[in-house]
Amino acid sequence: MDVIKVKANSRTAAVAGAIAGVVREHKRAEVQAIGAGAVNQAVKAMVLAKGYLAEDGIAVVCIPEFVDVDIEGKTRTAIKLIVEPR
Repeated sequence: MDVIKVKANSRTAAVAGAIAGVVREHKRAEVQAIGAGAVNQAVKAMVLAKGYLAEDGIAVVCIPEFVDVDIEGKTRTAIKLIVEPR
């Protein structure tokens, strides 16, 4: 399972669909965002995905955590949202 990476200009509906699809298939999804704009889009997508999954009778929870990511030799701190069925 790949990590869903979100940018500040990511479309929330597309990210939400990806989250819902991964949760349906793998029972778990990981969403990663670096920066305020990206985290904003990720959280909005999470809310939409929760609604998409609720239509299928799947209740989910979101567990946020910090994670260090190496980008071009530099370590950056990202927010990772772990999405799992309740």
